Amino acid sequence: QVQLVESGGGLVQAGGSLRLSCAASGRTLTSYAMGWFRQAPGKEREFVAAISWSGGRTYYGDSVKGRFTISTNNAQNTAHLQMNSLKPEDTAVYYCAAEIPDSDRVFTNTFEYTYWGQGTQVTVSS
Repeated sequence: QVQLVESGGGLVQAGGSLRLSCAASGRTLTSYAMGWFRQAPGKEREFVAAISWSGGRTYYGDSVKGRFTISTNNAQNTAHLQMNSLKPEDTAVYYCAAEIPDSDRVFTNTFEYTYWGQGTQVTVSS
């Protein structure tokens, strides 16, 4: 079992950048496929980005493609979400998630993930 803790959220102006981190404890992240999701008030949790356990495959939601980058640092047992060119519509609570994969693929749905962090707030002002 793995425990996930997000950090790096905050308040930023439109056009700015933030780097979210997801620290894992309990097990090494090299065994897991990782994902980032976000949820704005009154909306469903939305897929943002995913990376396969090997790091060889990544996938992004249409609204963040070209602006966000997902990565993992196995030495630090962390996953990251680099967010550039932020927009007010990126405002949400961001969650990282982990799942033991059946193959080297990405997972893009909330129901595919077993382990979740508590979330970190990202607010983008206009």
